[in-house]
Amino acid sequence: MRVATVTEEKVSLEASHLEDIRLASSKMTGSERRAFQAEMALKYCSGSARCAEDVFGWSRQAVRLGLHEKRTGIVCVGHHAFCGAKLWEKKHPEVAEALWKLAESHAQQDATFRTTLSFTRLTAEEAIKQLRALGFADEVLPSRSCMSEVLNRNGYRLRPVLKAKPQKKSPKPTPSSPTSGNMTEIAKAKPSCA
Repeated sequence: MRVATVTEEKVSLEASHLEDIRLASSKMTGSERRAFQAEMALKYCSGSARCAEDVFGWSRQAVRLGLHEKRTGIVCVGHHAFCGAKLWEKKHPEVAEALWKLAESHAQQDATFRTTLSFTRLTAEEAIKQLRALGFADEVLPSRSCMSEVLNRNGYRLRPVLKAKPQKKSPKPTPSSPTSGNMTEIAKAKPSCA
């Protein structure tokens, strides 16, 4: 059994304990992971990020940041929390409100009632055309593909309207069907009981 020893405090961890600590850390993300790594570094490595890197295999910078967060009580938020384009609905809420009213007027519930989605017969191009007719400028209206994504993202699935198919006038007779000519001849040949 492999035993890892930390030289400063002479704390020994068995290989299974190291694996458990690494597994626990891998299940966490962000500041929660850094706080856990900082706690383990304080407990087993005397607060040394370099030692935690050697023993646990964690990023020295992440452990150092976790130790600073623990010391100051200020949790660092990554830049990814504030980056990225806003959704079209968030950028233009007044146009989005008009779009929802328009989509609701063309929406219908799924015929099977298995989902809560509303299916709309309104196409993305038609929605853009009707929003233009309501007086919204082209600068605030999305492209056709973006309009499709906006409608789908907000619960309106675009479905093509099925054309009505004409029904056949009468089924073609087959030799096995009771209305075929062979059956009428057999019925005429049988004597009836009167």
